[in-house]
Formats: sequence, structure tokens, C-alpha cells
Amino acid sequence: MVPRAGRTTLSSGARCSSPAVAAGETQGRVTYTPFGVGGPAFEGGQIECLMERVRSARLVEGGNRPVKLAIGDDERRTAHQLVRDTLRQAILTGKVPGGERLVQADLAQQMRVSTTPVREALRDLAAEGLIRLDAHRGAIVHSPSHAELEEIYRLRQLLEPEIIELAIAHITDEELAEATEILDQADQEADPVAWIDLNQRFHRLFTRAARSPRLATIVESLQDSATLYILVALTRGTREVVEANAQHRRLLEAVRSGDVDTARVTILEHIHKTVDGQPDLPES
Repeated sequence: MVPRAGRTTLSSGARCSSPAVAAGETQGRVTYTPFGVGGPAFEGGQIECLMERVRSARLVEGGNRPVKLAIGDDERRTAHQLVRDTLRQAILTGKVPGGERLVQADLAQQMRVSTTPVREALRDLAAEGLIRLDAHRGAIVHSPSHAELEEIYRLRQLLEPEIIELAIAHITDEELAEATEILDQADQEADPVAWIDLNQRFHRLFTRAARSPRLATIVESLQDSATLYILVALTRGTREVVEANAQHRRLLEAVRSGDVDTARVTILEHIHKTVDGQPDLPES
């Protein structure tokens, strides 16, 4: 069972348009208790209200400290996406620690959704390497380890210079423009979880520009598995977003100019910095 953390509210500057929902609100706030806290999962509102307001929604721990959700401004989330994003943020920020068991029925009851979106969300998180699905115990939050870190990054060091070289040969002007837009957003992003999503989008552009589907599948799987370690390095280690953004800029310029040698060296430096920025981790 997920530990009982402090109350979490989902706030927005706008009130819900539904009269039934608005009547139950207090100063535009819907109380949200996703992780086993006493009381109903949604007070004075339904999940439809959250879908209407998700563009401006922010998670607020204890009712005061805002944490921006890692979603696009134009995205309308389904129940599946709501569950996935909420759990993903809780895992990445350490609110749900490694080794915790996530029970589908309990999560569905707490979030006032059916078990179907919960099951879909857990599959997504398993694909990202944030949880593992055990046949007997269900979903278990993944615990990072030094041994796993070394394995993931050793493979990334072998494969990502190759995929960058392929990307240089095939990338389009449209993909280069999209990469620039992502980096512009990343420069303005202060929230680590939201930055992680931009980081993933940036690297995905190159894996797909390589036009090598099998290699892209392998590399993207490794990048998904690295997500937790990147956030750990940013929030508990010595990795800096400003430094990572600068490396991304150098990589993009090398790709744009067709400089294979510089691109290969830059991606390796980028990977090494995340490894070097890790705090002390359990060996296994």
C-alpha cells in the first residue's frame, strides 16, 4: 500500500464550468487525495472537471507548494493519463519510494476511477522502467541501484554515438526546427519532472531521425530506463539542468552542421555527466 502522505490538492485559477461541480468547490479548489489519505478522492467534483481544467492544473503538496505537471498546454488528459501522470510524478519525485507495492483496486478507489485506466497506467510505467509487474505481488515501484545504472549507461555509451551518426545522415530541416523549439522550452523550464519530458522528446528526435527502427527501439528502451537516474542526478546529485541544456545545444549544432566527430564526443560527454552526477546508490 502506498504510504499516507500529506494531503495533496489539485488547484487551478479557473472554476469548473459545471454547476454541480462548482457548487461543491471552495475558492476554486478541488481537494485531491491520490495516495491513501483519508477522505474522498475528489471532493466537490468529478474527474470530468479535472479534464476541463487540466491545462492550468498544478499539483500542490500540503496545499501550498506547487509542482507543475509534466503535460503539454494543449493536452486533454483521459482517466488513464491522469492516473499515469500522477503516479509517474509521485515516483520520480520520491513521494512513492522504491519497493512500494501499488495495488490496482486501491488506486482505483482512491482516484475514483475504474481499474481499467489504472491497469493501463501501470503498464505504461512498467514500460518506462519506473515499476515492475510481478505475477504474485502486482506492481512494485522500481528501486535504483548502482549495478543497473552501470549496465544502462554502458549500453547507452555503445549505441547512442551510432544512432547520432545515423541521424546526421537522415535528419530533416523540420526535425532540426523541432529540436530547437524543445531546447527553447527546456531553457525556460524550472521543474525537473517537466524538464525530463522535454529531455526525452529531444533525444527521441535523434533516435527516430536515424531511420533505424530496431536500433531506435533498443536505445529508447535504455533511455526510458535511464529516466529515474536522470532525475535522481538532478534532484539528489550534482547534475545541473543548465549544464545539460548547454550540452544539448552543442549536440544539436554538431548534428545541424554534419560534424559527426563532435556529435559523437558530445553525446558521450552528456551521458558521462549523468553517471558522474549520481548520489550514492545501493549496489544492487
